[in-house]
Amino acid sequence: MASSVAFPHDFAFDPAYGYDAPDALLGIPAPPAPDGFDAFWQDRCARARAVDTRPALGPVEEERDGVRIHGVTYTSVGGVRLGGWLALPAEGPVRYGFVVGHGYGGRQEPGRDLPAPLPGAAVILPCVRGMGERGRVDGIPDLAAEHVLHGIGSRDTYVIGDCAADLWCAASALTELVPELAEAGLPGGPRLGYLGESFGGGLGALALPWDDRFGAAQLTVPTFGNHPLRLTLPCAGSGEAVRAHHREHPEVTDVLGYFDAATAATRLTLPTLVAAALFDPSVPPPGQFAVHNALAGERELQVLTAGHFAYRGIVAEAAELDANRTRFFGERLTAAG
Repeated sequence: MASSVAFPHDFAFDPAYGYDAPDALLGIPAPPAPDGFDAFWQDRCARARAVDTRPALGPVEEERDGVRIHGVTYTSVGGVRLGGWLALPAEGPVRYGFVVGHGYGGRQEPGRDLPAPLPGAAVILPCVRGMGERGRVDGIPDLAAEHVLHGIGSRDTYVIGDCAADLWCAASALTELVPELAEAGLPGGPRLGYLGESFGGGLGALALPWDDRFGAAQLTVPTFGNHPLRLTLPCAGSGEAVRAHHREHPEVTDVLGYFDAATAATRLTLPTLVAAALFDPSVPPPGQFAVHNALAGERELQVLTAGHFAYRGIVAEAAELDANRTRFFGERLTAAG
């Protein structure tokens, strides 16, 4: 496949996959939901919401950009204890709350996900099970190519479902630790924002349709979109491990149907900002755009030149996305109190 969206690279495939403009990508649909899709996710969310997360706030580890950053731990489904960070305003009350998902590789530090899009925000940055030092769990691989296959033989054991639950439990931990957010999801109460990039973007699409505590989301270069199409597209990311496994175990297609971010997006009615790339060697752009195209509610799209790839102009595009993020959440989230 040839594309006019081209950069010098050493990949054995075209990271634009033959698409050279957003118009063609905007026509990519979501696969139909398998039987019991909604009930499967509703049940998983209900069970996660019932977990006593017993969050514990650690001492301040860093202060910058108007926030104090603490270590945090909490309990998720299956009794798994996970860690991460909680950023709180250095001055003034909490007015907003955010859950921030990380990429496939885990999170070793809060990084550029702070400061939050809006001033006065409390932000929890969880490490989902298996990912990063604070998400390490015995028996779950911490390498993306192995993690993405863990438990894939059944929809009930696939680790991706538990990782979505880790986000729901992180939201519970956030609202327990921050009294201003305790009414999240109740009539008249605040709504949380969600930010997720790559792996975190795909997990967000899977998790958000079922949780009424959230009011708006940003998904950047989201993975797990349109698995039937992804299985035909070579890549340098975790999807390649799934493709290799599928060649030996074609029956895994039935399991993947329950973890398709584009299918889940057909149930996602929250206002959602999607940043999708035209060129991406790790997360094929057709899958990213499939998530955007399927969204059932208000949506915005920022087209990125590339994802998971350094290119001239990346700093300017990131600054534009940061500005869009601040505007987007500022218009859609109601302040607490």
